[in-house]
Amino acid sequence: MKKVLLSFLLLIAIGTVAEGKKDDSKYLAGAVPEVNGTITFVKSFTVPGKSAQEVCKTMQQFVNGLVEGSISAPGNYARIMEENSDSTVARVCEWLVFTKKAFNLDRARFRYQIKVNTTGQRVTLTVSNLSYYYNEDMETQNGTIIKAEEWISDKEALNKSKTKLYPKSGKFRRKTIDRMEELFDAAMDAFEKESEVPAKPVRKKVVED
Repeated sequence: MKKVLLSFLLLIAIGTVAEGKKDDSKYLAGAVPEVNGTITFVKSFTVPGKSAQEVCKTMQQFVNGLVEGSISAPGNYARIMEENSDSTVARVCEWLVFTKKAFNLDRARFRYQIKVNTTGQRVTLTVSNLSYYYNEDMETQNGTIIKAEEWISDKEALNKSKTKLYPKSGKFRRKTIDRMEELFDAAMDAFEKESEVPAKPVRKKVVED
């Protein structure tokens, strides 16, 4: 009976370890792109059937929504920096939440610059100048400012063999990659009717590169 019980407990322990093990393959080498040493995420797509004016207006509304939804930050960080007929540039500040449980809220202020260029029906989104404000106190002071290049790049976030993420910087890398995917999906979904927004990602209105 004891042997059976020990075997059962061992199986539970093995199952728990397996369940808790993360599949980090999507976050490994190359998942965080760099341009001349600067971390830069880029997404391009086209919107057949829409005029250049409609495409531009939709993207301006999308970027303005990011700014309006930004959290407050010292120095009024979130703002539209440029807006014209084919380009919109903004600074955005959001919460990047790592853990949200009772008595355990682990998060950082995630700051980035987003630039949207529209040429006819074609849209290109570029996200750069990423940084984090972490470990702030109750008065939003005394936090640490971390540049993405110093924290989530392949060089800083991966072990030498590029097979694992370091624990501390790895959580930032995972959440940043996930947020970029969400951001680009939201930009494309802005051209879908609300009833047609796909769960994942068969879109009727846009064509991805």
